[in-house]
Amino acid sequence: MSAMTRRIVLARFCDGPPVAEDFRIEDAPMPEPREGQFLVRNILISVDPGTRARLSGKPSYIPPLKLGATVGAFSIGEIIESRHPDFAPGEIVSLADGWAEHVIGDPRGFVRRITDRRLPLAAWLGVLGVSGMTAWFGLHRVASLKAGETVVVTSAAGAVGSAAGQLARIHGCTVIGVAGGQAKCDWMTEVAHFDAAIDYKATADLPAAIAAAAPKGIDVLFDNVGNAMIDQVIPLMRQNGRIVVSGQVDAYNSDESAVEGIRNTRAFITHRLMMQGLVVFDDLPNWGAAEAAMADHMVSGELVGRWEVLPGGLEATPDAFAGLFRGENTGRRLVRLAPDPDDFPKDAS
Repeated sequence: MSAMTRRIVLARFCDGPPVAEDFRIEDAPMPEPREGQFLVRNILISVDPGTRARLSGKPSYIPPLKLGATVGAFSIGEIIESRHPDFAPGEIVSLADGWAEHVIGDPRGFVRRITDRRLPLAAWLGVLGVSGMTAWFGLHRVASLKAGETVVVTSAAGAVGSAAGQLARIHGCTVIGVAGGQAKCDWMTEVAHFDAAIDYKATADLPAAIAAAAPKGIDVLFDNVGNAMIDQVIPLMRQNGRIVVSGQVDAYNSDESAVEGIRNTRAFITHRLMMQGLVVFDDLPNWGAAEAAMADHMVSGELVGRWEVLPGGLEATPDAFAGLFRGENTGRRLVRLAPDPDDFPKDAS
């Protein structure tokens, strides 16, 4: 009898916030690598809000997932069989092949070797993975961040937002974070050392609260929430301000026709504003230098990773994902499928 593995597939299209029942676990034959590929046993898999955009059966910036297809996600695993001359069994790699116990790695797609043993593996799916790279290139390439500027980050306690706020602080900027809940705000000021944190759930007038924290105006808005948030902040932007559209967590569970628009567009003329989105894979050729710089910041203690690793294996993944939309997560949310290799530091999440 051939070896078997397991994977999670989309059982039904999501209508509104996802629930665990939208997915199912399936047994599947162990995938076999072809020439130039390798087989990976996953150790950690991620659950990401952006995945929601693929689960309604409707086009997004990436094609929708088909019913019965494996749910795509980032993961870290160990190569256990290789038919590629440059990748050997025992190497640790990061992939983007989905919620599964075993996946096929192919260097023609997304594959990142993890050779820096100074930090826990979980860091490479958060601050040093796509979340951190989104923060890095959103600030440095899209926003052209300058020391001394004032930066507002929304969803600032999440994986991308917490990295963006800390990178802006390291760059010499004043950083104001917006998040929901006092515990998240306390973390931003006490651990991540933001200059100010605003709990939007406890604030009757969010623009007034942001204006009080940034009396001279805002140079950069790094937004992870969506149009309604951006529209509130636009009147507070300084001349030549830049808006980075990193994510739209408010819109992931809404029909496109129900998403709010942006009304305060006159400021784009009067204040010469710029608003630009990013897909971080456009910057993939430059990830190496960014990863190295951010790893050094982490080792020095300047940059604090924010992630949580949930036990329970593959079975825990659907509800871990649904929990993102119930506001349960603290930073990057990961699910453990197997122990970390002995030569990596223990996870400290």
